[in-house]
Amino acid sequence: MKLSSKIVVVTGGTSGIGLEAAKLFRDEGATVIIIGQNPARLQAAASELGDSVTLLRGDVSKPADIESIVEQIRQKFRHIDVLFANAGMGLAAPLEAVTEDQIDAQFGVNFKGVFFTVQKTAPLLAKGGSIVVTTSFLNEVGAPGLSILSATKAAVRSLVRSLGAELAPRGIRVNAVSPGPISTPFHGKLGLSETQLNQAASAIEDQVPLHRFGEAGEIARAALFLASDDSSFMTGSELVADGGMSQF
Repeated sequence: MKLSSKIVVVTGGTSGIGLEAAKLFRDEGATVIIIGQNPARLQAAASELGDSVTLLRGDVSKPADIESIVEQIRQKFRHIDVLFANAGMGLAAPLEAVTEDQIDAQFGVNFKGVFFTVQKTAPLLAKGGSIVVTTSFLNEVGAPGLSILSATKAAVRSLVRSLGAELAPRGIRVNAVSPGPISTPFHGKLGLSETQLNQAASAIEDQVPLHRFGEAGEIARAALFLASDDSSFMTGSELVADGGMSQF
């Protein structure tokens, strides 16, 4: 198994890509710790995953929450082998409707949350450890109404390069997995109506060269590659899994 005896932390692990990754990492031999902030989704994930996975509640946009979680992990597990910084959120709005609160919320989770998750967990990461960050095809293409979400993902892509260079002397790798449009609950959280979501989904499918949305399990397998020793000579890189959307 690719992650046998590894301690793996997954943020945003209660649904979508994070939940599928947690299942896959567990099946590949890892001891998995999931971090999420929604009590109902944490409970649902606990019911689905069983006692083999540890679930911790916290808001990654709040450094104090991350510190508390990391201390709990330190006391119980002593170290971490893999961090999958996957937690993210997005709000759709045209230029004239974007508010300061929308900007703060998205950068708070998608950028600040990723940065402080890495910063606070780095002391626990063992030599040879791997950090995987979820970016997005939006860091390469323009999407009307998603300017702030796209900017956060571009910032995180840059961060992966910088942190990869900074942590390389410690033997810790930092890479990104960049999903395209994926069939997950994420899209339902963009603040669009059901009609708008359906119209957007149809338009997006027409733009994807493979003519379909990806599945969360497909991104989980890409994350597994970056988390495992299969990618042992990769750092600062981005593994794009977007059906060709940003490539052609």
